[in-house]
Amino acid sequence: MNVQSPNDLNAFWMPFTANRQFKTEPRMFVAADGMYYTTSDGRQVLDGTAGLWCCNAGHKRPKIVEAVQAQVAEMDYAPAFQMGHPKAFELANKLVNMAPEGMEHVFYTNSGSESVETALKIALAYHRAKGDGARSRLVGRERGYHGVNFGGISVGGIVNNRRFFGSLLTGVDHLPHTHLPEQNKFVRGQPEHGAHLADDLERIVALHGAETIAAVIVEPMAGSTGVLLPPKGYLERLREITRKHGILLIFDEVITGFGRLGSSFAAEHFGVTPDIMVTAKGLTNGVIPMGAVMCTAEIHDAFMNGPEHVIELFHGYTYSGNPIAAAAGIATLDTYREEGLFERAAELAPYWEDMLHGLKGLPHVIDIRNMGLIGAIELEPIAGSPTQRAFSAFLAAYDKGLLIRTTGDIIAMSPPLIIEKDEIDRIGETLKDVLTSID
Repeated sequence: MNVQSPNDLNAFWMPFTANRQFKTEPRMFVAADGMYYTTSDGRQVLDGTAGLWCCNAGHKRPKIVEAVQAQVAEMDYAPAFQMGHPKAFELANKLVNMAPEGMEHVFYTNSGSESVETALKIALAYHRAKGDGARSRLVGRERGYHGVNFGGISVGGIVNNRRFFGSLLTGVDHLPHTHLPEQNKFVRGQPEHGAHLADDLERIVALHGAETIAAVIVEPMAGSTGVLLPPKGYLERLREITRKHGILLIFDEVITGFGRLGSSFAAEHFGVTPDIMVTAKGLTNGVIPMGAVMCTAEIHDAFMNGPEHVIELFHGYTYSGNPIAAAAGIATLDTYREEGLFERAAELAPYWEDMLHGLKGLPHVIDIRNMGLIGAIELEPIAGSPTQRAFSAFLAAYDKGLLIRTTGDIIAMSPPLIIEKDEIDRIGETLKDVLTSID
């Protein structure tokens, strides 16, 4: 396939992109199938990142394609305010059935960022509905990524996502991140050291009073900051402290949900159930924008008071539960189940781990981290030019037919769950070539 690139790239202001560099040397995808993208000059590029952590079942999957085509021909849109359509309810039931016990209700959004905003608003409104409106403080974590809306960057902890946008939300504190490279370098899976970092929540409670804190939000495994894994016992300790003080615990599972760790959700993988779960990405395999926030019956039922004709929660989006997105979601979850993709991820995880840790000792590599079908290779930064070395690796990998993602000086990978062992081998060999060729 040889598809001509657009002749004018000026109008599109690209997100999270070095726009000037890209538009000097464009990298255009024009088709995708299975594990591979096709570029505008006809090359095949192995997808080492499942798009943006979202195409967990791979690309152009027949069941999902057919479901979307059928739905858009039957009904393209239906309002979700005071009206409904069957597929939104069918998908919600499927989500509840696969979620950890206790997650009983689903609120639809369009993205991970919107799911985070929704979860934060539900948490605040829940306490007020209970007559506990003094609980208005939120706690996030350093290096956390919770999307790009104001609530998300306020509880998030990635400096460049925050520094340009003013004072953000007030009443927000941050736990320390869990990255302890001196103690946990080159660890396979969960690190041994760092559970004590959860105890910093007790300091925040002592500072402000538990009665002022509404919720704590964390990624069970922090993805976009460079794959930071929870130390053994850390999530359990967070759950214990939040429960003791009546604080809601929110898991941002936008990346970890839908098979990435070899289970439905990280909550299941780690055996820790929060009060609210934030999802998106793999929910529709990246085909149509959609997110979903799941919560307990206790939270949902706190709103179900007063006259029955009155709106209980003044929140929602034009595209909440969109029919085409719901159809894509149903077909995606069916594809995961019918092909056993979560189990497949768990089976491939040790092979994936061995490939990654086989890169130890290569030039510039200062740490390797992994869990499920996620991996990170941390590179030593070039003095005075942070991110340049990883960006060079990104460009070199693309030229060699491999799509990776970089964040800071960290290479992050999360391939579709349909990956084969020979493709894992190819990723390893390509990365060896890249890391030995860049400065």
